[in-house]
Amino acid sequence: MILYLDTSALVKRYFLEPYSDEVLASWKAANQIVTSVVAYAETMACIYRKKREGDLGDTLIRKITDSFHQEWESFIRVKVNDELNGIIDRVVKGHPLRGFDAIHLASAMVIHERIPEDFLFACFDTRLDRAAQLEGLNTFPRGDETN
Repeated sequence: MILYLDTSALVKRYFLEPYSDEVLASWKAANQIVTSVVAYAETMACIYRKKREGDLGDTLIRKITDSFHQEWESFIRVKVNDELNGIIDRVVKGHPLRGFDAIHLASAMVIHERIPEDFLFACFDTRLDRAAQLEGLNTFPRGDETN
């Protein structure tokens, strides 16, 4: 299985949140993890936001960032380029998405087109999830706990 993770799904690998167990199970079952290059900045910002807002110590943050950096190298990372921009144009015309969400959806569509085998798109944003479904992507099964 190819597992595409937007940042809302990716951070569940590093923090215990609703659906973290399900994301981890899909992660373990996946042959390959895919995300956009923008997920790096989003994930690092999320990690340090959680540190500022919570009781996470420097040692724990270092372990989380070390793990993320190590795993990041193994991901297929979709670059934002002119080819992707063309897909982003189409995506934002048809769906009410924020900029980074449009990048994630377009990135997933590019990979799904090239590797159509067992492909799962994981996100925890209602609009992005709905747009992915409308674009023909198999999305991560979950309840109503999206934002």
